[in-house]
Amino acid sequence: MAVCGCATLPTDVIRQPSYVISDVAHAPLGGALDEQLRSHPGQSGIFVLNNGLDALIGRALLARMAVGTIDLQYYIFHQDTVGQLILYELLQAADRGVRVRMLIDDMYGSDADDVWAALDAHPEIEVRLFNPFARGTPKLLQFAARFHDLNHRMHSKSFTADNLVTIVGGRNIGDEYYEASPNLAFADLDVLVIGPVAHEVSAEFDQYWNSDFAYPASALAQPAAPEQLAELRARLSRLPQQERVAAYIGALKDSKLAIELREGSIRFDWAQTRILYDPPEKQAHGENADPELLISQLKPYIEKVTDELIIVSPYFVPGEKGSEFLCMLSKKGVKVRILTNSLASSDVFAVHAGYARYREKLLRAGVELYELDEEFTKEEGKRFTWLPGLSKGSLHGKFMVFDKKAMFVGSMNLDQRSLHINNEIGILFLNSRIAGSIAEAFDQKIKNVSFQLELYSGENGMESIRWRRKRGDEDIFYYSEPYVGFWEILGMWVIALLPVESLL
Repeated sequence: MAVCGCATLPTDVIRQPSYVISDVAHAPLGGALDEQLRSHPGQSGIFVLNNGLDALIGRALLARMAVGTIDLQYYIFHQDTVGQLILYELLQAADRGVRVRMLIDDMYGSDADDVWAALDAHPEIEVRLFNPFARGTPKLLQFAARFHDLNHRMHSKSFTADNLVTIVGGRNIGDEYYEASPNLAFADLDVLVIGPVAHEVSAEFDQYWNSDFAYPASALAQPAAPEQLAELRARLSRLPQQERVAAYIGALKDSKLAIELREGSIRFDWAQTRILYDPPEKQAHGENADPELLISQLKPYIEKVTDELIIVSPYFVPGEKGSEFLCMLSKKGVKVRILTNSLASSDVFAVHAGYARYREKLLRAGVELYELDEEFTKEEGKRFTWLPGLSKGSLHGKFMVFDKKAMFVGSMNLDQRSLHINNEIGILFLNSRIAGSIAEAFDQKIKNVSFQLELYSGENGMESIRWRRKRGDEDIFYYSEPYVGFWEILGMWVIALLPVESLL
């Protein structure tokens, strides 16, 4: 504790305020899509990015077409193939004179201090780290001494070009989020949006960028030597010649989405749209139901549901209040349907323990519960079009559909951490075509990719949960957590006994 107490953050930080460039002259993005914007005054255009390759192409094309500014905000930014490809495009943009602002949460940010320092040396790039750890002291010790402060993380994800087009959703920057890892692929969802809501995302970014929680990379790590930027540029410039990125390079040139973005022929669905987000200082609110919190802004839309509520959340820990609310909706006649990860598909073991205690209560109230079957990646390999032989799939998309009329897509899980601790962002839009098509896809595919949970009475008359899996015309039943062994199940129940739900 004494050692950790000496590891303090710098207090003489100079944060030069900067704000969105609101009027980017001769922006190709605006010019190409200007006719569509004029035809839908006051509305925003929505394009759903439901596969990893399109999600990567979308971000890369925005970087390539930007002429004024790029703002990006991420919880995780890995230095793997996808991360380096995005950095390559950002560096290319900065070399053209585009201002690039990168805001990265410091939970994993310090792993790339050398990269941030090198980028920060570019005159057109500035990197800031949100709620950082002090350098030079192990994170575990800092957590012990500053747990309340460091427990709050910026989980938001957005990528905005020229204050005209933004991508918001569940994907961080890393191979597993774009189906570029053979070991793990997250089933995820983003939306590419043009119109007034892009200005709202820019305003949100400015709040975070200029907050006291955002520290310039130069204030935390050693400034880069002149040759470090040159070395990084040289390393990234070799990426296009590497065989492993051939699919990306080809798609960036020839994919339908790439062509339509360049030509301005991409067809959006238009809707009344608004951005919802937590304030940068969320940690000061604690668990109070502050009207500024994202969940407080979203709750009225959930309460108005009359027919059907679909929730997709990889980490689902509703808590007592949340479970009571969902049960109440179901008892009122609302068809409540929830998809989350199974214990086998989840990448966060402890969260499943927090969720499992609410399953029976929800099922008794008539809520439909589904858990992802990771084996679907083998049965429906075409879902991962550019990575055959994937070894594990996991749910990571976060969205809700309200009465097939409206939809919310963002970074927020329906768990206690997202609701009360982490900073989140999302987009709410009223469009029955998109919401209806997503609901229809849920209906058609849910039993092909997941287990449906149901209550049954065993031989001893005790009510228990079983997992039903549809395979063709056959129903297969599992009477304990599928695909995991005794020790995994025991570990889950041990964690469930600990008083940690508020952290999950």
